[in-house]
Amino acid sequence: MIQAEMRMDVADNTGAQIVYVIRVLGGSTQTGAFTRRTASLGDVIICSVKRAMAGGEVKAGEVVRCVVVRVAHPVRRSDGSYVRFDKSAAVLIDAEGNPKGTRIFGAVARELREKNFMKIVSLAAEVV
Repeated sequence: MIQAEMRMDVADNTGAQIVYVIRVLGGSTQTGAFTRRTASLGDVIICSVKRAMAGGEVKAGEVVRCVVVRVAHPVRRSDGSYVRFDKSAAVLIDAEGNPKGTRIFGAVARELREKNFMKIVSLAAEVV
């Protein structure tokens, strides 16, 4: 469950280390009292780079598009199993949905394959 005003780690080599979620694109809302839009695995979010390495591709303060590759909140799969990670993480993408970085660090979820982020899946070391 990723929502606005949340800080996340970055799982690629663009130079960004921590991003701040500005807006969740798509995602889901619960009908009823609480209607804040939340993102899960494979959803696209708009973020601001809060901390970046010197000499990286992106600088602190830039507004970027990201896709969620790991979430700490358990996600139920169609076979009844659950998957969750230690920390939530995102990968920076361009307008076409391709990753800006050339490497993906750590494991990514299998749900990215269903959302057609095949380039991220192929760059990842492990798909869970």
